Amino acid sequence: MEIYSFSQQLVRDAGEFIKTRMTSEFDVLSKSNVNDLVTDVDKETEQFITRHIKEQYPTHKLVGEEYAEHSIEDDSGYVWVIDPIDGTMNFVHQQINFTISIGIFKDGNPVIGLVLDVMNDTLYHALKDNGAYIDDKQLPSLQDTSLERALISMNPKWMLHEKISEPFIDVARTSRQTRNYGSAALEFAYVAAGRLEGAVFFRLSPWDFAAGMVLIEEVGGVMTNALGNQLSITTSDSVIAGSPDVQRNIVARFKKNESFVEHHSERYQF
Repeated sequence: MEIYSFSQQLVRDAGEFIKTRMTSEFDVLSKSNVNDLVTDVDKETEQFITRHIKEQYPTHKLVGEEYAEHSIEDDSGYVWVIDPIDGTMNFVHQQINFTISIGIFKDGNPVIGLVLDVMNDTLYHALKDNGAYIDDKQLPSLQDTSLERALISMNPKWMLHEKISEPFIDVARTSRQTRNYGSAALEFAYVAAGRLEGAVFFRLSPWDFAAGMVLIEEVGGVMTNALGNQLSITTSDSVIAGSPDVQRNIVARFKKNESFVEHHSERYQF
């Protein structure tokens, strides 16, 4: 599939662009709050990606974290959902554990997912109904396990919000252990690769989860919002991903918590 080959080469080229750009100084700015960072490199990388897409596929829609088209209402046709640097905090502080994430959808349905671990030069990629891969190695189907034996990625800060904390604490207490890598796309790639059994997020934008949807579904995993509802690339949402039993178990804990359900729609008010 030509678009699949094109997108893989594009994301690898964008990764090389970032590594070259990192050798020069760059500005760090805050967006919605002091912890919501953006750099010159985010913006320049997205411009690099979108320019090449427009040249190759001028009729395709583009939506991205730093792009002028920050959201879409109509998901018909091909839509590229782009995060030029997922894990900007890591990029600024550590210069590792950040990714380029691209999800390609057609008529609202996931088709291609790509997550490039930039500094490790590792590409997680998937084409609908053709499996998921790490570089040239196909990933096996996920093996189910119990939540008690599962390694779950979770941002511990959500446990500090009194209105919604209880199910997060419940999952953390029940699981074998938790991790937080600071890049949602990388954590979804780790779920697809079997390095994590689940990932829990309270607040993500479409460019955070679009690529992960394809990767995880191609290895038999499940990704919904915290109430078990289908995700859409037109809407930000909570996200729970994982192997089927683990994912269902986590969703059940959120759905039964009345305080969480009540405040789920208020996710941007914290």
